[in-house]
Amino acid sequence: MGEIILISGPNNSGKSRFAESLVQKIKGPRAYIATMISQTEENARRIEKHRQQRKDLGFKTLEIPCEVEAAAVPADGVVLLEDVSNLLANTIFGQGEGEQQAYRRICELADRCYRLIAVTISGLCPDSYEGETAAYIHSLNHLNHMLLERAQSAAVMENGAAIWLKGEMLCDGSNP
Repeated sequence: MGEIILISGPNNSGKSRFAESLVQKIKGPRAYIATMISQTEENARRIEKHRQQRKDLGFKTLEIPCEVEAAAVPADGVVLLEDVSNLLANTIFGQGEGEQQAYRRICELADRCYRLIAVTISGLCPDSYEGETAAYIHSLNHLNHMLLERAQSAAVMENGAAIWLKGEMLCDGSNP
């Protein structure tokens, strides 16, 4: 069973940069699974921002919006999944499935690599929304909870800093 490191936080909190810094500490091949489907100019800007951030980090980039469990990833490598919230949206709205299927996909992916670093949005409250948006946020919060339970290490980004909730990464990329 592969190790999961969960990195969460609000939008623009530094989750991706922090996750990328963790990957740089881990030896071996690197894969980056991009799950966002570009549907707006803002999506396109975010995708390009992330491409620029990782361009010199040695990733093999795989654009897989939903079925991440089938990704061609190195068994002895680290995989950065960017991100869980997009994967869930694609699973719900594109596949007509739910958080259980997204969770299964992520766990199967983790089982196929040495380490999976999964980035997700957290801190959203469904009470401020209605209908399918509220249902999606509820599903994301549930999925994040399941991943936190399964993860060996987890950090939440607050004010640009990582607060470790579970486990911790050491400088050599190993866990205590």
